[in-house]
Amino acid sequence: MNDLDPAPREPEQNPTLAPEQTPPLEPEQTPPLDWRNADEPTDLFQSWAQPEAAAPARIPHLGHLCLLVALTLLGLVCATLLLMMASHFHLLGGFSVKQAATNIRYMLGEEAAIYLVTLALSLMVFPLFWDQSFFAGIHWRGATALHLGWRLPAISLGCFALAALDETLLPGPSTAPIEEIFRTPGAAWLMFGFAITLAPFFEEVAFRGFLLPALATACDWIAERFTGKPPRPLDQNGHPQWSIPAMVIAAIATSLPFALVHAEQQGHALGPFLLLIAVSLVLCAVRLVTRSLAASVVVHACYNFLLFSLMMVGTAGFRHLEKM
Repeated sequence: MNDLDPAPREPEQNPTLAPEQTPPLEPEQTPPLDWRNADEPTDLFQSWAQPEAAAPARIPHLGHLCLLVALTLLGLVCATLLLMMASHFHLLGGFSVKQAATNIRYMLGEEAAIYLVTLALSLMVFPLFWDQSFFAGIHWRGATALHLGWRLPAISLGCFALAALDETLLPGPSTAPIEEIFRTPGAAWLMFGFAITLAPFFEEVAFRGFLLPALATACDWIAERFTGKPPRPLDQNGHPQWSIPAMVIAAIATSLPFALVHAEQQGHALGPFLLLIAVSLVLCAVRLVTRSLAASVVVHACYNFLLFSLMMVGTAGFRHLEKM
């Protein structure tokens, strides 16, 4: 080697690394893992990272209906306890609990207590399951009912005409149990007020607010399991969209128990029973077409108002009940 040539330099080493250790790649320099060259198919890993979308929550369903029944039973217990306490402290005007149970004033009072306790419990319990308010969950939509305006009383007038036709073709018994109740002093006015306020509201909540949508959802759910079709998406208001067969079946299945609940008042006569089914079908149609429970409540209340108004006029302000 020529003496003029510089001596060969030793390779520079990082004093912080071992002689045979190479510096690691920076995080941004780490080559991406290419799953396309892997031996296993990619669908398996994609299914872990991207699970199937959950079906839309269609409420109320049958589970919510069962919960409402449980809350109603709890309301019944609370109302019974209130009646017993009133009897214990002599607040029933000399009536015993057994006597008060057959008095129209206390009967309506107990029924109102059941309704109000059930409503109070529902307002607290159902939002925990629905992540929305109780009235939003049952699709109250009062603004829709207000927007419909005169159309809803007009529908109730049609139901009233149907009642007049039914009375002509299939008249009820001359001595129905409800007529005996009316003969109690002051009972007619109490029934009048109850029939256009609490009764239509809570009956619509139970039958058209819970039972009708729960049965329609159940019908579509069964059909989806047999056909393999995906659930229908919710509409822009979060309202379930049901098939026409499901709505028809649910309306009929809702109307039968609705008529049975009121059948005892009419002595289980065929004519009034068929009328109740027909009126219930109209109320179901209003609820399903308008997608507003408030709309069916208005129709129900107006229909009861027309019935009691006719009765009031025919008996001179409920003073001559023998003319009923």
